[in-house]
Amino acid sequence: MFVAAVAVVALAVVAGCIPKYTLNGAAIDYNVYHTIRVSSFPIRAALVYPPLQSTFENELNDYITRNTRLKTVDGAADVEMEGEITGYTLTPQAVGEDAYATRTRLTITVRVKYTDNRQDNNSLDQSFSAYRDFDSNELLTDVQDQLCSEISKDIVDLIFNATLGNW
Repeated sequence: MFVAAVAVVALAVVAGCIPKYTLNGAAIDYNVYHTIRVSSFPIRAALVYPPLQSTFENELNDYITRNTRLKTVDGAADVEMEGEITGYTLTPQAVGEDAYATRTRLTITVRVKYTDNRQDNNSLDQSFSAYRDFDSNELLTDVQDQLCSEISKDIVDLIFNATLGNW
């Protein structure tokens, strides 16, 4: 009898200490958080590629929808995300023997203001950036859409992990 009681208590203690993991990395308490508002992310970079704004915003919204149960709202929300695209830069990465660049790097930077209206200490205001390199013999106009899509996915992943993923 005593052994059975000890076993039950031990099992209860162990069960209470098991951490909760999810496959998508989200660490959201759905008893507390129900809604999210994601504002537009206007382009404030010196170099502007207009389709980037919608590419990034769609990727962010889709990722949140696929990986959380938060309801997207236009008004007041439990958590809010807003920001701007602050950087869209091209830099040479490798120089050939003819002194011309053989690789070019496209870097995109996004500033995000994440407001947690339930727990203020979870809020943040931070910039995230990612890049892709491409051969300089390719025209930017030919690879730009693909690069922006890949970079947007990387940045959204970084943003999600820093905010809703709560790493």
